[in-house]
Amino acid sequence: MPENRRAPGSATIPAALNRRRFLSACVLLSAGGLFHLPAATAPRYRAAIIGHTARGNYGHDLDLIFGHRQDVQVVAVADPNPAGRARARERSKAIREYENYRDMLEREQPDLVSVAPRWTDQHHAMARASLQAGAHVYLEKPITKTLAEADELLTLASSKALKIAVAHQMRMAPNIPALKAALETGWVGDLLEIRAHGKQDRRAGGEDLIVLGVHLFDFMRYFGGNPTWCSARILEHGQDIAPSGNAPRISPRQPTENIGPVVGTEIFAQFAFPHGVHGTFVSSARRQNHDRPWGMELVGTKGIIKIEMEMIPRILCMAPAQREAPSRTFAWRPWAADPTLAWPEAERTFLRANARVVDDWLKAIAQNREPVCSGLSGMRALELAHAVFAAGLSGARVTLPLERRHHPLEPIPG
Repeated sequence: MPENRRAPGSATIPAALNRRRFLSACVLLSAGGLFHLPAATAPRYRAAIIGHTARGNYGHDLDLIFGHRQDVQVVAVADPNPAGRARARERSKAIREYENYRDMLEREQPDLVSVAPRWTDQHHAMARASLQAGAHVYLEKPITKTLAEADELLTLASSKALKIAVAHQMRMAPNIPALKAALETGWVGDLLEIRAHGKQDRRAGGEDLIVLGVHLFDFMRYFGGNPTWCSARILEHGQDIAPSGNAPRISPRQPTENIGPVVGTEIFAQFAFPHGVHGTFVSSARRQNHDRPWGMELVGTKGIIKIEMEMIPRILCMAPAQREAPSRTFAWRPWAADPTLAWPEAERTFLRANARVVDDWLKAIAQNREPVCSGLSGMRALELAHAVFAAGLSGARVTLPLERRHHPLEPIPG
């Protein structure tokens, strides 16, 4: 942690932190407000929330991520929209509210900041300002609009010994590390393939790739490691976007959410993972009315595992449909060893899923380690999505990590 920060439960509050909170208290008392300085034996984190109503709002309940922590006090929320700001303040139980998040960061000097908007157009600016103010950052996914922006945030956080966590909530579901441990025992033999498919709703194709694909790519890296190359075919209403002879190149379009340009109503991508593991990602508007949930299959030499993406992912394995049925007849059945199999619906909400990421994030701050859902993991997941665009646009393999760090569908700045 930075020299002027100490984790909850520390014996003393560092002098710099005392001065910082004392000055904040003076400002608040002069304004007629109330301020409670926590006991020296149990210092509390001061948290702030940044949202932007109508421009990404507050993501998946990212205004509520501190509500379960007794050691965190939400001191303020910032939102340029008065009505949205008032609602967020009431929901989060924030003490104060601000129109401008930079003013909030300057006056409040928080230890923790939730950068909440779903849209990525302001992620970089909001997170950068928070890190410069000395705060650890919890960031809605995708981490940023471009890899260059993510790289800058990671460098800045490292220089200040601050921790970034990204809201890849499903990675913190307890059954996911349990599944990986089971796979490492050889339960389904050697891993051969990872077949991922997007949600394929009205956003099928390029928007699905960015908005939900980052969750899938985070899982693919977790189970398969970092891929070395990507190839892809991308169609826009049946026309290949890669240049072919004199055929015009398809122009990118703006998606329904401001997450940067996208292209493609159909995407098929391939990845080369270590140890000969093959990976694929598919998202097609022509599958828009299919019934299966979005997720992936892990294909091994001895069996197949299916992961259906939910806040607590549903894990299924291939098993004979009936004991008396022919051996070639199989059906998907829940994984009997799933530690979350009997969990109630209350544990399957965004609220609880965010709480699991936040708890690990704060442990990472106290232990001076990277969170499980780290900024680096968030950048790597976005990198695989951008690799798909780059490969589809070029009609050739692209090597990972990507050399070009700007958006593959936009001109290089400058």
